[in-house]
Amino acid sequence: MEKRGVRLSRGKKIILGIVGVIFALTLIVVGVGAKVYFDVKGSVDNTYESVKRTQPNREKEVDLKNQEPFSVLLLGIDTGDLGRTEQGRSDTMMIATVNPRDKKTTIVSIPRDTYVPIVGYGTEDKINHAYAFGGAAMSMDTVASYLDIPVDHYAAINMKGLKELVDAVGGITVGNEMEFTQDNYTFKHGQITLDGDMALSYSRMRHDDPRGDYGRQERQRTIVMGVVNKLLSMDGITKYQEVLNAMESNVKTDMTFDTMKTIALDYRDAFANVKTEQMQGEGFMQDNISYQRVSDEELKRIQTILDQELGI
Repeated sequence: MEKRGVRLSRGKKIILGIVGVIFALTLIVVGVGAKVYFDVKGSVDNTYESVKRTQPNREKEVDLKNQEPFSVLLLGIDTGDLGRTEQGRSDTMMIATVNPRDKKTTIVSIPRDTYVPIVGYGTEDKINHAYAFGGAAMSMDTVASYLDIPVDHYAAINMKGLKELVDAVGGITVGNEMEFTQDNYTFKHGQITLDGDMALSYSRMRHDDPRGDYGRQERQRTIVMGVVNKLLSMDGITKYQEVLNAMESNVKTDMTFDTMKTIALDYRDAFANVKTEQMQGEGFMQDNISYQRVSDEELKRIQTILDQELGI
């Protein structure tokens, strides 16, 4: 694979909101020393950004010290590179449930064009527009209302963050199911190694995939697992400072360092077994705009999975 005059387009999709968080947790668990501990704490403190929700989430806040299951909304924001500093949209949305009792984490991909009521904005639109209208808080409220589940936390990463994070760990290896060319890169079938620029291109291709956006979402999940696996390796740990630098300026989350420390100590077994799901919809046009409509049956299927994982 060769790079030939690549220009990163604004459509690049970011899918690694939780990866920097998992890395921070992993460093705490393995106990690699006081310096690393305080480096991680400083970087995590810099990623903290609270949200003001307009909708009630739970009657009682989830009790992490009691190892109750919780959920995290993962957002990939289409800004941060090519000088883009605007609010942007969450062009990748995943909801992750973490269940230490079942020792399992489930990640559900939500199609970005899903047509839903935007909570707090008084309109129906693509679900990824909730972030543009009201940031992480409106995205959390909208997803919680649509899926009828509590959304306890969020983690967001921008375009620049994905590129820097993949480069920080020395690249990732993924299994590619079909050969294709995107942004002057040719991605062969089989096991391939990606740097940051290539990961962005790999994650955004959809027009040449017979599955369209769903094929792209599958590649996004593959990149998530590729980065997590690299971070959990010894090689990833030795590059912790580079990873923290990438995370610090490109990741935002409402999880404090103390929250992450509790999760690291009490929830670590749940991260060893990760299951992925894809919410499926059907395309339709309205006012010359393309949307995805999820059937009642499919919505119920996803809700049932998430309810079970959250113990609802």
